[in-house]
Amino acid sequence: MRILAINPGSTSTKIGVYDSEKRILEETLRHDAEELEQYPSLFDQYPFRKQVILDTLDQEGINLTRLCAVVGRGGLLQPISGGAYLVNDKMLQDLTSGKFGEHASNLGGVLAYEIAEKLHIPSFIVDPVVVDELEPIARISGVPEIERRSIFHALNQKATARRFAAQKRKRYHELNLVVAHMGGGITIGAHCQGKVIDVNNGLHGEGPFSPERAGTLPVGDLVALSYSGKFFASEIMKMIVGRGGLVGYLGTNDAQQVEERIAAGDREAQLVYSAMAYQVAKEIGAYAVVLKGKVDGIILTGGLAYGKSFVREIVDRVSWIAEVCVFPGENELQALVEGALRVMRREESAKRYPDGMLVEGVEITHGREL
Repeated sequence: MRILAINPGSTSTKIGVYDSEKRILEETLRHDAEELEQYPSLFDQYPFRKQVILDTLDQEGINLTRLCAVVGRGGLLQPISGGAYLVNDKMLQDLTSGKFGEHASNLGGVLAYEIAEKLHIPSFIVDPVVVDELEPIARISGVPEIERRSIFHALNQKATARRFAAQKRKRYHELNLVVAHMGGGITIGAHCQGKVIDVNNGLHGEGPFSPERAGTLPVGDLVALSYSGKFFASEIMKMIVGRGGLVGYLGTNDAQQVEERIAAGDREAQLVYSAMAYQVAKEIGAYAVVLKGKVDGIILTGGLAYGKSFVREIVDRVSWIAEVCVFPGENELQALVEGALRVMRREESAKRYPDGMLVEGVEITHGREL
């Protein structure tokens, strides 16, 4: 089964072509900032990005008529349960309007549909960042006007959890796992028999600090800083997302640079880096409590999982809870393809957006049920 996967970023589009699980092409198509600036809105970029994808596939000798499906990175949609979703009219409307927020990943579903529709094959998205499987008790924040939200690295967390389960000859839905995705943002989820019943909002200020995000902060001090008259609201938000974490303390979001500074004897870099590992370990412990201590495994994944000393500091603190397995990197294209394959092989049913109803016993084509 030949599948095209598309993962748009702010200044690039990653594409992959797979024959079942075998990768036959993977490319990062970089877009010049000046090229993108000519488009008034994010959605206006999609014809340009689509043509770049098609040109690249043509140059690489990929015969589009051999594709069985196209899968795109899910964007900002209304909260939905995990799984693979057929791209349908309602999803396209929400992605293109930016109703739930604008992000480059919104283009993933649109591009997948536009390419698949001409070929009369299905298009999907898989486990977007808005996957929400929180239990009611996990939504309570302590302030009635604020509800905890589920925004996390659902695609990689769930894909890595499935790989761990396969190694153990188990099914994902049979296990309780704590999964830590550690990249530019860090999210840690409690996976209870196939559902992420609690997870920190890694975007807007929960959990460990990360290379560029502040994580949980002392709320009173944050309020005082916000009303000190020294900063605009936009500057405070930048402290929380973009200029927090390693960037705030050390001026870089590059973990490899931080490790080099540590090797050269930089004590401040050592302290801050260790503090980040310390906070990740604390959060893992908290989510082990969510699972009532019944933890079948702890998984460390994402780009930071390549850092041996960083991982070692975490493992030293949490290995008493359960076995710790490390799966470095994000592997997003592969995860997208695996999600589409599960549907094509009838291992699980596709879902309909936005109600999450299963699409069973019907022909899947054009993102619609016929």
